[in-house]
Amino acid sequence: MEVSLIDLEVLAKSTIAWLPRITGALLILLAFYVLSKVLCHLLDRAMRHVARDEHLTNLFIRSVRIVLLVVASITALGTLGVDVSALVAGLGLTGFAVGFALKDTISNLLSGVMILLHKPFVVGDDISVSGFSGRVLTIDLRYTQLTSEGDKIFIPNAKLFTDPVTVHIVSAP
Repeated sequence: MEVSLIDLEVLAKSTIAWLPRITGALLILLAFYVLSKVLCHLLDRAMRHVARDEHLTNLFIRSVRIVLLVVASITALGTLGVDVSALVAGLGLTGFAVGFALKDTISNLLSGVMILLHKPFVVGDDISVSGFSGRVLTIDLRYTQLTSEGDKIFIPNAKLFTDPVTVHIVSAP
């Protein structure tokens, strides 16, 4: 198979025409990468002072990193000349479908974030909610674990956030 001089000329012109776009897209990806590193480092330091909860801090930082990655990818594709309007619309519809499918999980996650931020009860407190009573062992992003008479009880955080919770105060003698 022979390559003609005309084919090499066309290839060279195409490469020269695409080089600025590819360079621009790579620079955008690099800029967003550096931005995500700096922003996540600053957020990590700030959240450790404010939230003081490792689960919450990691969730927030991971979310910021994913959002920046998606924005960087869409911006880089736009720089390459790809029509991103359909991609953005598709991401919106996908987000809606995933949100609807995972509404209970997302509800528990957001309720866990609110519980960890507002701290209506802490590990070691005795609480009652929806007919369950026990001492709080752990507060996770999805559920809160109680112990009562040797049993472990896992209560979804959405129930703790929406139902009345009684925190039993132990009076000191």
